[in-house]
Amino acid sequence: QVQLVESGGGLVQAGGSLRLSCVASGRNFYTYNVGWFRQAPGKEREFVAAITRVDGTTTNYAASVKGRFTISRDNDKNTAYLQMFDLKPEDTAVYYCNADSVFGGAAGSWGQGTQVTVSS
Repeated sequence: QVQLVESGGGLVQAGGSLRLSCVASGRNFYTYNVGWFRQAPGKEREFVAAITRVDGTTTNYAASVKGRFTISRDNDKNTAYLQMFDLKPEDTAVYYCNADSVFGGAAGSWGQGTQVTVSS
């Protein structure tokens, strides 16, 4: 099991960009698929993006972020990233990452997340 810590959130204007980081502690980070999820106030947590284990050759995105967000990983740094472009007010949420043996899954423990706020 790995523990994950998210960072990189902040306040940006619509159309702006942010890069979120998800740093893992523990062993064998490269063996986990990694997913990003978000939860807006009053809403359920939802899937944002996922990347496969080891070489990250396969990615998947929610329709609402496809073409604007890019997920990547650097196993040497035990880190996964979520690059976000063209941010919209509806992207405002707390963003979380999760490591799972299932692609797109969220069976791992949740961290505190990082707040992203997009102003119009």
